[in-house]
Amino acid sequence: MIYSIQNKIIDTILFFLMIISTGGMYFVLNRNIMSICFFIFLVFTIIFFGNQIKKKIFYASVLTFLCIFTLGIINFFFAISDQSINKYGFHFLSLIIGVFFIVHFQNNRNEKIFLDRFYFVLKIIALHAAVNFILYFFIQNNLSDVISRDKDVYKTFFHIFYYMPEKSVVSILNFEFCRNQGLFWEPGILQIYLNMLFFLEAFVFKKSKLFLVLASVLIVTTYSTTGLILLLFQSFFYFKSSFENKKILAPILIILLIPIYLVLSSNVKEKVSGEREASFQKRMFDLTQPFFIALDYPLTGIGLDLIQFQKKRQEFYISSNRLQSINSSLGVQAKFETTEKGSSNSIMFLLACTGFPTTIILLFMFYKQKIIKSKRYIWLILLTLSVISEPLLLRPFFFLFIISGFLNIFTKINNQKVLT
Repeated sequence: MIYSIQNKIIDTILFFLMIISTGGMYFVLNRNIMSICFFIFLVFTIIFFGNQIKKKIFYASVLTFLCIFTLGIINFFFAISDQSINKYGFHFLSLIIGVFFIVHFQNNRNEKIFLDRFYFVLKIIALHAAVNFILYFFIQNNLSDVISRDKDVYKTFFHIFYYMPEKSVVSILNFEFCRNQGLFWEPGILQIYLNMLFFLEAFVFKKSKLFLVLASVLIVTTYSTTGLILLLFQSFFYFKSSFENKKILAPILIILLIPIYLVLSSNVKEKVSGEREASFQKRMFDLTQPFFIALDYPLTGIGLDLIQFQKKRQEFYISSNRLQSINSSLGVQAKFETTEKGSSNSIMFLLACTGFPTTIILLFMFYKQKIIKSKRYIWLILLTLSVISEPLLLRPFFFLFIISGFLNIFTKINNQKVLT
């Protein structure tokens, strides 16, 4: 298979758009326009630069689309509250983009090319994040404001570098810095992709120790609790498999991971009882409250409309004795922090919005993904912690893993029929 420079450029752009569409600032500021442009570019690529779609890929992708679309239709019509068709339209577009994206790579490329472009784009994101972190110390007084649809105020330098100094400036051992968010809406998103880069470098490609170190340092600059936990978790398995002499493993781990531990312990302390206590409270609230909503609406949930979800949270906050006792024990008092925002926990949000049957089906497919096969258990833990810490599960990039699970099952069924 000849992989031309033209095809490399096209696939790199597609992967960059796919990742940026899931937490990137360009999509946060201009979601509708950017999503439509992404969709048009993807369709253009398939039509003018792709091969004729193979039958087995076509049938599997159509069945995948119909299954997920049917689940969405059922949720739209049978959810307990009135739903906005515009909100479902965004999820529909994410589904279409995800299906077309995987069809393109399965039909016109191969698994090696898919992973290679993924790896390459993650390296670009890491290099940008490195510049983003260092540059802040020189340009912090020359930043301009940009406001998102949710009225969050960001600082930017020519729309290339983004910061939130009002919320993200931290100090460690008297060293003050702005948490690194790279091209994304918050540092917690950046750490996900940096941990994915660490995974691909440590367990799949094994090409460059430089990017392994760079990803690790950059994860520390995000000052993300989840990011640091994932880094520690992956580092343990990496060093365990890298050293034949297990006796020297412990001291090496201790020396390398002490700085990470110090940052992590400081971060956790701030969240539990310090200046960032509200962040910890909100995440605990996002973990518990949607579950109780799901218990009251177990079959179809309350619908995927975020505005309706926010309204239901306010009602539930006031009316549920169970939640009041949980709030009291956790010390959650700020109603604004807990009810007027979306949920940071993708899985619990999905459960409250779609009910138990749909959530179980989608999560089963999520874990049946065949995109990453190496060190599968580590990758699945990385994915799981990512989607329970950020609202990303139904965004285009993470949607790929659900779609991959469906495609995997339907492809197997089709192959069995052919053999029969």
